[in-house]
Amino acid sequence: MPVRIRRADAGDTVAIATVYVRSWQGAYPSLIPQSYLDALRPEDRVATVRQSLDETAWPRRGTFVLLGPSDDGEDGPITGFVSIGPSRDEDVDADVVGEILTIYLDPDVFGTGGGSLLLYGALDELRRGGFTVATLWVLGTNARARRFYERHGLRPDGTTKLHDWGAFVATDHRYVIDLT
Repeated sequence: MPVRIRRADAGDTVAIATVYVRSWQGAYPSLIPQSYLDALRPEDRVATVRQSLDETAWPRRGTFVLLGPSDDGEDGPITGFVSIGPSRDEDVDADVVGEILTIYLDPDVFGTGGGSLLLYGALDELRRGGFTVATLWVLGTNARARRFYERHGLRPDGTTKLHDWGAFVATDHRYVIDLT
C-alpha cells in the first residue's frame, strides 16, 4: 500500500504527539538547546493535539496525517502530520490568508517525499477553504526546512518574530505562497 494522507481524528492524538516530539528531536539538534529537546515527551503534547483536533472545521481548519506503507493492506503507522487554519498574524486578513500551523515528520521518513505530500495536501485544502494566500513560520536557523519550502514555491516575505519558548528564544521567519 502506498504512502498516503488522510484527515486526522481523535484516535490519532497520541501518534501525532509522538511524531511531534520525534521530529523536534531529529530536526533541531544544534539549532535549539539540547536540554530542551531531551525534555520533550509525547504525553506533554497530548492536550495540545487534542485541542487542535477538537477545533477541526474542514476545509478551513484541520490536521492531516501521513500514513506509512503497510504490508497487510491496512493503513501503516502515522509518520507525519500537518495542521492548517486561518492565519494567526495580526497584519493580514485571516479571511483570505490561511496558515500552515505545523508540519512535522518522524525522522525515519525525512527525505522520502512525505513532507511534500503533506504540504501539497495542506495547500489544496486551504484553497478549498477559500484562502488565496498561505503562510507558515519557520525557525530562521533551520536551513533544511527553509530549502524545502523554497523548493515548493514558498518565499520569505521579510517578516520575522521572536518566539519565546520559555527555555530559549528563537527568531522565526514567515514564508508565503499565492494560492490562486
